[in-house]
Amino acid sequence: MEENKLIIEDIKIENMIYEIRGKQVMLDSDLAKLYRCKNGTKTINLAVKRHLNRFPDRFMFQLTEEECRVLFFQNGITREDSSRFQFETLNKSNNKRGFNIKYLPYVFTEQGVAMLATVLRTEVAEEVSVRIMDAFVAMRHYIGNNEYRLLNIESKIVEHDSEIRLLQESFSKFEDKKKVNDIYFTNQIYDAYSKIKDIFYLSKKELIIIDSYADKTVLDMIKDLNINVILITKSNNKLNDLDIEKYNKQYNNLIVIRNNSFHDRYFIIDKDIIYHCGTSVNYAGSKVFSINNLQDNMVKNGILDYLVNLIS
Repeated sequence: MEENKLIIEDIKIENMIYEIRGKQVMLDSDLAKLYRCKNGTKTINLAVKRHLNRFPDRFMFQLTEEECRVLFFQNGITREDSSRFQFETLNKSNNKRGFNIKYLPYVFTEQGVAMLATVLRTEVAEEVSVRIMDAFVAMRHYIGNNEYRLLNIESKIVEHDSEIRLLQESFSKFEDKKKVNDIYFTNQIYDAYSKIKDIFYLSKKELIIIDSYADKTVLDMIKDLNINVILITKSNNKLNDLDIEKYNKQYNNLIVIRNNSFHDRYFIIDKDIIYHCGTSVNYAGSKVFSINNLQDNMVKNGILDYLVNLIS
């Protein structure tokens, strides 16, 4: 009896509990080993047959071949593990030896194991039954605790994902503002020049430049644009009629309208996007100024309506 007790204590029963069809079960071969059945699973099968009415499907069921194979792969069971399964050797066409399941095993749920203990007559039946019940309880606690941890982890992941999304949205909004609103400080001459040129190149059909102090710098920036350019500037500035005439003889894409009604500078892209510029193009970067993409539709429409009468 003491020898049997030592054997049982050396076995971790929790490792013999599997989840199949959504239920925690034990294999008949493992139970035969634990209950010290002299004839192995035959003893269990005989006991079940004698009391078949005590073992409904919710207490025990036979595994399918597919369920067995899945069980083998998940738990690393091999053909050599003959103490737990009965296998037969197959001769395959490629002359390699494989294996197949000779007898599909039965599995017992917790209720089935408890019932089995009442119909088996072995020396260790009562002691083993208690140990097995304890193992089932331990497994339920283990699974329950891990499900709780998983729920907490999933909750924290969702919470962190929400925070990350908010941060991403904030960064996205910041990037959008950065794209439409830029400030340049004294002596950032090239950066300012490059930004204005990039804005001009956004135009696909037409670019309208409103700059009362425009000079030949504007001509240098638009000469490679394959679109119509309208420049609205005051009558007495550094850009004279001869400059415009010579420019159009080569590039022929510029219309100049002399008008003194504008104080601010604007760049209008395809009569859709309007940038407000705090300095004339030729002075960009000499002092602190900003370039802003106008977002207020009322302001944009007001400027466009005014230009319709001016350009027509």
